[in-house]
Amino acid sequence: MSAQRGRDLLLRVESAPSVFTTIGGLRARQIAFNAEAVDITHAESTGRWRELLAGAGMRRAALSGAGVFKDDASHALVRQLFFDGEIRSWQIVIPDFGVVEGAFQLSSLEYRGEHAAEVTFELSLDSAGALTFAAL
Repeated sequence: MSAQRGRDLLLRVESAPSVFTTIGGLRARQIAFNAEAVDITHAESTGRWRELLAGAGMRRAALSGAGVFKDDASHALVRQLFFDGEIRSWQIVIPDFGVVEGAFQLSSLEYRGEHAAEVTFELSLDSAGALTFAAL
């Protein structure tokens, strides 16, 4: 994968069945995929090296982003998702890589305002089910 513009990584939320809306102008964003390891090392492990059980650990994804909401509708949607604690389908579009889609819960929503600047937001999403990946 060659160098890509960070602004091209998009975050979209399902606003209606099968309709995804970009939530805002994200200035910083990050997605992390993690898998827990299940240690099955025992007294007879070769050379006392750690052994892991393939495919047994819990997988998860976490996304964080910061920016400016696109409009009042996207702000209202994200705000309501947080206060309702609703799990919704989100898409993360990674340029020249693909689209990650699945259920996420909005686990953090923060607002920030500088005296001589616009109000910005920061949010965090935690995966809440199986994710799919479609290459671009």
